[in-house]
Amino acid sequence: MRRGEDEQPASWQAPLRTDKREDGMEVINHIEIGVTDVAASRRFYEAALAPLGLSLVVSIDPERTRHGTARYGFGRDGYPSIWIHGEAGPGRAIHIAFTAASHDRVDAFHTAALANGGSDNGPPGIRTRYHPRYYAAFVLDPDGNNIEAVCQSG
Repeated sequence: MRRGEDEQPASWQAPLRTDKREDGMEVINHIEIGVTDVAASRRFYEAALAPLGLSLVVSIDPERTRHGTARYGFGRDGYPSIWIHGEAGPGRAIHIAFTAASHDRVDAFHTAALANGGSDNGPPGIRTRYHPRYYAAFVLDPDGNNIEAVCQSG
């Protein structure tokens, strides 16, 4: 199997993805993150992404993956946009920014992330260096990835 071609459970099929943001901009299709502790990262992402309307939508058993570790897909409407899997090694840290519908959702993301193994990397607030309506919070996940929730409409 080539990278990214892990087998999917026989009963699971990705729904057709036709969503676009109201402003016409495309949304991210999916992101995959290699993590050192899949179980800890699953707990972190389940809690931190819940306020943003994302949940665990598919779990793949270790024996069905290229890495030999569980693989989890999180998303909306049954479509996994964010995947995590076990992968050791240097240079894995990434930055992901998730769209939040409101300032309250950004705040809830930050609170949930910190309560579930994340570290503060920038509390909720306006980031005028980007623009006057850029309300965001930043956390480091258990592997040091910079995870952001941002609301730009408030």
